[in-house]
Formats: sequence, C-alpha cells, structure tokens
Amino acid sequence: MTDVVPATVAPELRSRLALALDVDDVVVALRLARELQPWFGVAKVGLELYTAAGPDAVGSLAGLGYDVFLDLKLHDIPTTVGRAAAVVGAYGVRYLTLHAMGGVPMLRAGVEGLHRGAAEAGLERPVALAVTVLTSDADAPPHIVPKRVRVALEAGCDGLVCGAPDVADVRELAPRLTVVVPGTRPTGVDTHDQARTDTPAAALAAGADLLVVGRAVTAAPDRRAAAQVLVDGLSQ
Repeated sequence: MTDVVPATVAPELRSRLALALDVDDVVVALRLARELQPWFGVAKVGLELYTAAGPDAVGSLAGLGYDVFLDLKLHDIPTTVGRAAAVVGAYGVRYLTLHAMGGVPMLRAGVEGLHRGAAEAGLERPVALAVTVLTSDADAPPHIVPKRVRVALEAGCDGLVCGAPDVADVRELAPRLTVVVPGTRPTGVDTHDQARTDTPAAALAAGADLLVVGRAVTAAPDRRAAAQVLVDGLSQ
C-alpha cells in the first residue's frame, strides 16, 4: 500500500460519502474506518458487522466522529419494527434503513419509533430510509420502484435507498427526500454481486445525496489510493 496523503476533501463531499464496513470483526472495521476517514464522513454498519458486534459497532464508529448509517433493512410486523427502531434511535445513528416491501403501516411505525427513540434520548432527529429494491435485484419489474417510493412518502419516511439507474425517477417522485445510492463503482471496478449500479459521479449527477461505497475501496489493493481516485473523480 502506498503512503497516499489525501488532498483536502471538502466537508460537504465527505458528508456525502458512506464507507460500507461489511466485515464481521469490529477491530477490522475500526481499522478500516480510521484509515479511510480522510475521505469518508459516514460509516455504514450492515447486518454482518451488527451481528458480530451489535451496538458497540455503532458507538465505536460514532466515537471516531463518523455519522453512523445502520443498514438493518427492518421488515416485520409494525409493532416489532416500531419498538426496534425506537431502540436504534437511542443509539445516536444518523440513518436507519427499513424495507419498503413492508408497507405503509410498518414503515410509519419504524419512522415514528426511530424519531421517538432519538427524541427521548435528547439526540438529533435521525433519517429513516426506505429501501426500494435491493441493488442485487436485476429482475425487479419497472413498476416496483415507483410503487415503493409512493409507499415511503405516505408513511412519512425521510429518505429512500435506490440503485443508481433509478435515481432520476426517484428524485422526480420525491424531490424533498434524501436519496441514498449503494453499490456505486468507478469505471473499470468489478461490480461483484451488484446489478443496479453506476459510477459515483453519474449517481451524484442524477440527484443522489449520499453514496455508499464498499468493496470498490475496502477490497482494493491500495485502499487509500482507491479512495483518492474516488474523491478526485467527484471533485472535477
């Protein structure tokens, strides 16, 4: 790994880049988080890391100064989702995902629970994100994303998660919501198991507010260099 010294990354750009820490060891996650913090302002904790380390992963990353994106895609009966989201709200996360497949009552319960949990803990209001279609799903019918956007709007969600090819349509339907795009890849980088993807620059140009970047950087032979290439491509 080369000793890449990051150029100054504008705070507004760092706040729009989320580092996906898709590992099963909190020590490894924190090592990656420290190494790549000059380029990323948000840290995403998914099922793998949360299953391994639980709330400690959230607290440790917040302690480093990251906004934490807890990607659990909650999907259960409304009461269960509402109670679970209230617990998460008290963690101090910035973002929490709920699966839009669960429908309006479930999403609404999750949104209200998340906001209530944060308020009761005296914390800033977090962002409840409805996941439209998984970025690995290449076979979703064209009507599914618009339908789930409308469900999220009716439920009072703060934002949406969608694949890069869907951003423009989602932005048109929900111009005021935060739009999060996972799975973006710079040109020439392996897409792995992602089907609904595009370059980070294309996703931002289409209207994305937050980009989630994982293996394109964390699995690169030189992680710092890959992060710098990513930021350089978005700063032009």
